[in-house]
Amino acid sequence: MAVAESHKELRFTRAGQAAGFWMAASVLVVIAIFFVAVGSYRDQITKLPHPAWGLIPLGLAVLLVRFAIRCTRHAYLILSPIGVEVFPLFRPENGMQLVAWAQIDSAEIDADRLTLHYNPEKTAGLHLSLAPIARPQRELLAKAIRGRFPEINDRPG
Repeated sequence: MAVAESHKELRFTRAGQAAGFWMAASVLVVIAIFFVAVGSYRDQITKLPHPAWGLIPLGLAVLLVRFAIRCTRHAYLILSPIGVEVFPLFRPENGMQLVAWAQIDSAEIDADRLTLHYNPEKTAGLHLSLAPIARPQRELLAKAIRGRFPEINDRPG
C-alpha cells in the first residue's frame, strides 16, 4: 500500500540495532572461512574438523544478514501529520501503534528515550527507547519533536 503523502513524514529505522547484527554476521563468516581453511590440512592432521562444519556458522550468518537488512529497511518510528506511528520488531503489520498528536499533551526526549505524555500530570504515556535508531538520526528525531512541542526547546537534549 502506497502512502498518500509520504513527503510529509519522517521515518526512523532500526539502523542502530542492525549494526550489531551486521557485526555478528561478519564474525560468523570469518569462523566459516576458518573451518574451510583449516579443513584443507585434514590430510596431514586427522583431528581437524571437516570443512562442512563451516556451513553452520555460514547459515547463521545468512540469517543475521537478512535480519540486519530488515532492521535497516523497515521503520521503527514514523512521525506523520496524523501522529507518531510505532512499529514493533516482529509482525509490525499487526502490532503497529498509532499515537495521534491530539492524544499527546507533552513530550520529553533525551539521549536514550522518547517519552510521550498523554496528560499534564505526566501519569500516562508512552516510553520509547531510542537505542534502535542510529545516533545521527536521534538528533533529527529530537529536532522534530522539539519543533512539535516548543515547550521542550529550552531543555538540554
